[in-house]
Amino acid sequence: MMFVARNRELFVINANVHNFPTRSHNDLHLPIANLSVFQKGVYFSGVKIFNNLPTDLKQTFYDVYKFKKSLKRFLLDNSFYSLEEYSSWKENVSR
Repeated sequence: MMFVARNRELFVINANVHNFPTRSHNDLHLPIANLSVFQKGVYFSGVKIFNNLPTDLKQTFYDVYKFKKSLKRFLLDNSFYSLEEYSSWKENVSR
């Protein structure tokens, strides 16, 4: 996540890709990836992990220090033991 925060100029926001407002217009644009090597890399997986963060945490994205502090608090409050558990945390919160 800190790679994404420190290198935000490498990433494109969905609002810059689409000409119409969508629910995920503030998320990072997920590139098309056919190779599993690319999908397992830091760029692709960083975008997927970032897009699954809570909205209030995503809003601190442009201030690296504040983002790191908020991310640490979020991870300490929610102990995730795998990426699968992290990717399904929103479903568990809404129940």
